[in-house]
Amino acid sequence: MTVPLRHFIDTQDFTAAELLRIIDLIGLLKAADRAGACPRLLRRASLGMIFEEPSTRTRISFEVAMTKLGGHALYLKPGEIHLGARENIRDTAEVISRMVDVIEARVLKHQTVLDLAANSTVPVINGLTDYNHPTQALSDVFTMLEHCQPGKPRTDLRVTFVGDATNVCASLMMICTQMGMHFTHVAPKAYQAPPAWQAIARANVAAAGGSLTMTDDVGEAVRDADFIYTDLWWWIGQEAEIPERTKAFMPTYQVNAALLARAPAHAKFMHCLPASRGVEVTDAVMDGRQSIIYDQAENRLHTEKGLLAWFVAPRLKTATPELVAWHAGRIADFLAR
Repeated sequence: MTVPLRHFIDTQDFTAAELLRIIDLIGLLKAADRAGACPRLLRRASLGMIFEEPSTRTRISFEVAMTKLGGHALYLKPGEIHLGARENIRDTAEVISRMVDVIEARVLKHQTVLDLAANSTVPVINGLTDYNHPTQALSDVFTMLEHCQPGKPRTDLRVTFVGDATNVCASLMMICTQMGMHFTHVAPKAYQAPPAWQAIARANVAAAGGSLTMTDDVGEAVRDADFIYTDLWWWIGQEAEIPERTKAFMPTYQVNAALLARAPAHAKFMHCLPASRGVEVTDAVMDGRQSIIYDQAENRLHTEKGLLAWFVAPRLKTATPELVAWHAGRIADFLAR
């Protein structure tokens, strides 16, 4: 039976039930890994990893995940392939997908990953674009479900994102509202999520419950939060805006001890990393008892295992031992002549 080709570009392409099934698989694979019993579901499979910029967590998590599942990962670093330069993206996608079983792409423009997926014959996983970061968001929800108060329903969880409307903010806003959770974005009005994002999230709320709140009132935003999340205040290409952005966010929107004290005692602090310590968050918060940033970072590995297994394993051809032996015999006879 042919398994339909699907890509992981945006969590909005999946139902909440599908995302929760993948999260359950992530949990199973994490438990297996912790026991030293990670199944080699992707034996002999290959992952092509396209990077237009350097990465720590995305690069390491995908490469190690593929290795633990029995496969091989090929790191295609910035400038090493002709991605839209000297060769169009269609040709790149067609060629790479003839040689690997899955593609991960961390690219500067969202259209690039859409074009790769449109022309690939294997699954494409979005490792980050200027619009979103769905692997991070999926990992974050998995982490929240691990660290939420015992017995608290998923649909009662309150997530507050403090700071700029980054790609991580976009993905977190979408997946939390898909899950029926309560999501708040607190930032100066000029840096709040744009209306197009809000429209998607409000449609999710209408379908799944939960809520979406946009505000510039930090105290109100964190008052009932279970998770307080922040990210960098500027991204690639925004360096000229650093003074303006610093003035807009500092000190009101810095996650520091005073801000955390306005939240419930059980609230956990999250950051996708890398962080600018002393800017959007202080050392005291990052290294404090409420911080779960390193659990969050580790879960990227288990999330990538789950995604690779979910999208790739059902598509792999599995030969019987007899067929393997027959081909091996034919080749051995040929080489012996």
